Amino acid sequence: MSLSDGLDEYLAALRAERGLAPATIEAYRGDLRQYLGHLDGADPDPGAVSGFVRHLDGRGLAATTIARKIAAVRGFHRFLVAEGMADADPTLLLDSPRRGRSLPKALTIDEMIRLVEAPDTSTALGRRDRALLEFMYATGARVAETVGLDQMDLDLANRTALVTGKGGKQRLVPLGSHAVDAIHRWLPDRLSLRTPGRDPGAIFLNARGGRLSRQAVFDIVRKHAECSGIARGKVSPHVLRHSMATHMVEGGADLRTVQELLGHASITTTQIYTSVSPRHLLEVYVLSHPRG
Repeated sequence: MSLSDGLDEYLAALRAERGLAPATIEAYRGDLRQYLGHLDGADPDPGAVSGFVRHLDGRGLAATTIARKIAAVRGFHRFLVAEGMADADPTLLLDSPRRGRSLPKALTIDEMIRLVEAPDTSTALGRRDRALLEFMYATGARVAETVGLDQMDLDLANRTALVTGKGGKQRLVPLGSHAVDAIHRWLPDRLSLRTPGRDPGAIFLNARGGRLSRQAVFDIVRKHAECSGIARGKVSPHVLRHSMATHMVEGGADLRTVQELLGHASITTTQIYTSVSPRHLLEVYVLSHPRG
């Protein structure tokens, strides 16, 4: 697959998983087309990437603009490696202007309950949507992990799911009773939707019997957010992941447990949720410090 093809795949994933605005997607498209134009067909090795950064520096651009372009390039190459479209990431040792880290958005518990209960479960697709939303909130699974989930990955008797994350790494995650019940109610509908002899094996199917796409999940989440009175711009599939982690930390879960559930390679990534919940930090401090 060419870098141009990979670019289209990356932008589609950004749109579906992170729910970025069309203007933001176009900004990424422009940055990455500029990058590919600079490469001019050359292999994207560390030297070529550094040359692109020097080119940006030489134009006198603002540090925030350069940082955005470098972030686009870095995210692009990480995506290519994670999806098996490239063997190595040439941006691993690349420096970029330091920027403040933004806190993840999260719904309140009340908003989250309204969202998962929004689908009309008197219909087959409504039961699918309920199962989908319950699963994503229960597990904190990424949208790619959710659409990649197969029937054989579920053990409803033991309330667990085997999720395949970035780089093909697998992790076993527990399922709450609400998620298990919703999936049980959806499974008969799944059987009726599948096409005999062409069953993709996916647990979540579209109306034609195929595996749900990332964009379809994004649309489902936005649709039910609107129905439950939550601003469309506030919700994306990734927000369900952030909400699950935030609510677990607020409920007393330790960061190592949340790290394992989310599939974070580093505890540093998970630590951002302590910034989201200072109330939880205070409670833990008071309970655990000898002079708290």
